[in-house]
Amino acid sequence: MTQQHHSPPPTAARIRNLAVSSLLVSAVLVLAACSSTDGDNKASEDTSASSSSKTARTTSADPQAVEKKAVLSAYDAFWTEQVKAYAQGDIKGTALKKYATKDALGGVMGDVLVMQKAGTATTGAPTHQAEVTAITLSGDSPAATVEDCLDISNWKTVKRKSGQVQPFPSNQPLRYITTAKAEKWGNQWMITKLTPDGDRTC
Repeated sequence: MTQQHHSPPPTAARIRNLAVSSLLVSAVLVLAACSSTDGDNKASEDTSASSSSKTARTTSADPQAVEKKAVLSAYDAFWTEQVKAYAQGDIKGTALKKYATKDALGGVMGDVLVMQKAGTATTGAPTHQAEVTAITLSGDSPAATVEDCLDISNWKTVKRKSGQVQPFPSNQPLRYITTAKAEKWGNQWMITKLTPDGDRTC
């Protein structure tokens, strides 16, 4: 009968050493993972904070950009309401008084009165290429100038009853410069004056 040799059982000291080694390896891995996660989070937070800081600096560094955008928004709204008034032959039901002061509003009302007497209205709308060419934010009344390349080729005058399109005068340019003056009243920019210049085509 062949005698079988068995390996001696591990001693208590060997078992203890293996357990300690295993715990040490686990601890190192956990610490490495935490360190990596913390580093990633910190890097992400630093990047986010840096981005927010840059945005804040850009906004605060150029207050004129914010106001120029507000001026053009008021100018666009003024034109939207003016087109509405010409289409219906009346300023009632429009928000013109929200965006136009006496002179600019008076110009629209004068045009509407002429159209009422002539029995005409408009269809379509003009297009714009407007920009703020000057702005002053100091003083009691901030002011701005808007220069617009106005295209009226798709803004037709028609007879109210028949809908017949009225041709443009032969000397009427279809694209020309229009200049608007604006002032800030409280928190709202208002169009104070609108001056078309048919001699300056664009």
